[in-house]
Amino acid sequence: MKKIFILAIGLFVATAANAQDKIKFGVKAGLNLSDIIKGDGNNNFDTKVKTGFNAGVTVEIPLIAGLAFTPEVLYSQKGYKLTSSLGEFRQTTSFIDVPILASFRLGSSFNIVAGPQVSFLLSTKNKFDNGFGTVEQTNVEKDSDRFKKSLVGGLIGFRYDINEKFDIHGRYALDFQKNNENGTSSTPEFRNQVFSVGVGIKF
Repeated sequence: MKKIFILAIGLFVATAANAQDKIKFGVKAGLNLSDIIKGDGNNNFDTKVKTGFNAGVTVEIPLIAGLAFTPEVLYSQKGYKLTSSLGEFRQTTSFIDVPILASFRLGSSFNIVAGPQVSFLLSTKNKFDNGFGTVEQTNVEKDSDRFKKSLVGGLIGFRYDINEKFDIHGRYALDFQKNNENGTSSTPEFRNQVFSVGVGIKF
């Protein structure tokens, strides 16, 4: 993980000096559709997509014609939900995602983005509703060392530049690491996956 950050900083320093007048900063926000890929632990249950949101900042640093370095820092909600005869369970996990992306321009406006991503766990909240009442459990990750506090994954997607300032984008992100190594009924073993769509503004 440290090597990824060192590489990102090195790329930033190497290109920023030669492209100071072309660097674009921006903000972005969007909708997350998250679910999980279950591991080998206790996983005798079916999950459904849960909605959340993401928001953060981005930098676009041109490297060569058609290629740019586009790191981001995002707040991102993930998780999943499941429904059983007992009621509905939702788990919401909040992360700081740091995608370290390359942007490949195809044509005048369409771009493919791809690269590694490091995610830092901020909080985990569980919510159970049985139709008669609701039970919430917050700060779950602080009660146990079963949750990894950082995860490495990957991301691929597209960006369509409406003009020089505004864009729309869609992407798919997947954790390469599991949230824990030994799943249980209360903390199943899984990897996060998120489909997202959103808009961006450059300055």
